[in-house]
Parts: sequence; C-alpha cells; structure tokens
Amino acid sequence: MEIFIARQPIFDRQQQVYAYELLFRSGLENIFNHTDVEHASSKVALDSFFILGIDTITGGKKAFINTSRGMLVNGYIALLPREMTVVEILETVEPDREVIAACRKLKQAGYLIALDDFIDEERYKPLVEMADILKIDFLTTKKDEQKRLIERYAPRGIRLAAEKVETRETLQEAMEMGYSYFQGFFFSKPTIISGKEIPGFKVNYLRILQEIHRPDLDYEKVEEIMKMEMSLSYKLLRYINSAFFGWRVEIRSIKHALVMLGESDFKRWASFISLSNMAKDKPNELVFQAILRGRYMEELAPMVRLSERAQDLFLMGMFSLIDAIVDRPLLDILVEMPIAEDIKAALMGEKGPLGDIYELMRSYEQGEWNRFSELAAWKKIDEEKIPPLYRKALEWASESFSAAQIVG
Repeated sequence: MEIFIARQPIFDRQQQVYAYELLFRSGLENIFNHTDVEHASSKVALDSFFILGIDTITGGKKAFINTSRGMLVNGYIALLPREMTVVEILETVEPDREVIAACRKLKQAGYLIALDDFIDEERYKPLVEMADILKIDFLTTKKDEQKRLIERYAPRGIRLAAEKVETRETLQEAMEMGYSYFQGFFFSKPTIISGKEIPGFKVNYLRILQEIHRPDLDYEKVEEIMKMEMSLSYKLLRYINSAFFGWRVEIRSIKHALVMLGESDFKRWASFISLSNMAKDKPNELVFQAILRGRYMEELAPMVRLSERAQDLFLMGMFSLIDAIVDRPLLDILVEMPIAEDIKAALMGEKGPLGDIYELMRSYEQGEWNRFSELAAWKKIDEEKIPPLYRKALEWASESFSAAQIVG
C-alpha cells in the first residue's frame, strides 16, 4: 500500500513558512480494503508520521493534520508528537460532549488546536475557547464578517489564518485586515505591473539561464561568465567542495569544478543559484517549490516513457515558476529561452504529452486526487507507484536546497 500525501504551505506575516497542511488521499476506499473509513483516515495520518518521516514531509515545520471525529474520540491524533502537530478540526465535526472532552485532553497535553473553515456559531463556542487558530475561507466569507471575527478573537490571543490566498493582492489585503497566517499559493503567481522593467541583476541571471540551457553547452563561454560573476564563482566552489559531494581532492578552479560536476549537474546547480538570486525578494518556498517540481518531474520521466528527456522535464518543473520569480508574463520570458518548443507549450497550458505530465504533477502537488487519478489512468500510469517518487523528490530537494546554500 502506498500513501498519497501532498502539502500546502502556511505562511506567517514575514512570508516565512510557519507550517504545512498535509493533504491526504481522498477516496480512501480505493486504497484500503476496509469498511471503516474513519480507521483508514487515521491510519494514513499515522503512517505519514511514522513511516514516511514527518521531517521529510515538512522540513521540520509544524504539520496541520485534518482531524475527523473518530481520530479525536478514539485518541488516534494523540499518538502524534505535540511539538510537530496542529490538530485541525474539520468543519464537519459536531462539537458534542465526546469531541469537546477529547479536545480538552489534547489542549492539556500541549497540542495546538485549529478550527477549519470557521463559522462563528454558538454551538462552536466550547471549541473556540480551546482554539489557538481559526482558519477563515478568505474567498467565501464576507469582508465585514472577517473584520468582525478578527476584532472579536484576536484580542483574546487567538490567531486567525486566511485560507485560499492565491494572489499577492489578496495577501496584502489579508495582512492589512490583521490575519496572522496565510495559506495558499500566492507566492507562485507573478505580480505584473504594466511598464515595469526587470531589475538589472535579474536580467543578468536570466542571461546565465539562457546560456547554460543552449543545446550545445559552450564550456569556455560558461567559464567566462562565471569569472565575471564573482559571487557565482565563489558559490560554485563552495558548493562543490561541500560534504554533499565528499570529493577526496579539493577543487580550486572553475574549469575543474565544471568538469567534475558534469554538464547535467552543473545545469541544475546553476539553475538553482540563478533562480534563488532572482528570488531574493520572494519567499524561500518559491525557489524550493521550483526545485521540488523539477526533481519530481525528472523522477516521473521513466514512468511516462520519457527517460531520454528526463533533463527536459527537470527544466520544465524549474521554469514553471519563473514568471513569479521575475514578475513578468511567462510568455515574455519563454520567448527568449533556448528550450524545446513542446516544453514552452506545456508551461503555457497547451495540451499534449508534456502538458499532460505537467498537469499530473500539479494535481498531485495540490492534492487534487480525482484529477490526478484521471490523468494517471489516461497516461496508463500505476498511480500507486508515484508517491515514492514524490518522497524521493522532497528528500533530494531538501538536501540540494541546503547544499547549494540558497536558503535566505
């Protein structure tokens, strides 16, 4: 049995990741031959912690776990480590005596409690008195109601989290209203201002990306570029001499480093660094997500019978967020990039073999399990073989992100 899990970031007011909400596979009857779906749901959550390793999934951040009535009253949720767990009580859970008693025990044990899709009704009062976080649907809850909730509960020390924050304009509005946390993919969409020019330093890194991704890599020209960009040269030598590689000899020159890394790994590394430098004014999660997407799509290549294009799929995943990094329309950027036309087409949302794979990746990433299953069936993929690839990509992205020293 494979465990299907995705994650969605929850940011604080500094746009740093506070936690991840873990999104589990819905339609559990498709995985578990078990009549008790409550039990199956609990098992998925527990296995995610104890089998997959929560540090791998969340990178050491807290995990918001969607919690059903059964998980509460049967004590399953209390098996998870309190320092890593935020108990997110679903809106479908009725606050009866057993539920309230279970929440009281969790609160006394030191767990944080969040109420999902919160609606301010009298029957939820006992839960609100124990809640640390109230999650509000920012799109469907009226603005005057949101302001009332913030004015009522923030002074009590209860933090409010805005869900479905998908644009920077929405983020700014939610921050001005007084929310403490923000959930959604606002960081992955560009803020496009008419007439705005790309800053000079971002243009330089775009040129580096253009050069390294030409079909025939010119090592002499690359070395010349690296020498002109001293910070890039320094980071390359620091990276390749790190414990991540464990070379027995110290690498002292740019050319030596390029040869030792090899073309494929050099392109990956240079892409990491270029993206991270262009995204210095953005949340770190944006660059991490680009790296994760790239590796995930590269891992998918053999499964979708495109092993020979694994590097192209890696590039497609990496470039899928470049519009958000430079705040320009994606089409404007891709026109100048020397990458395959079918990759450009897929990134622009056009249908086709690569477009289907890109959508498959996105549906898994966002926990859209029904769409994911449809696409897997369409591509004749055994979907239960995909979760290990996602975990491997997470592990690799975490190690690479740290080794390339692009955090912060």
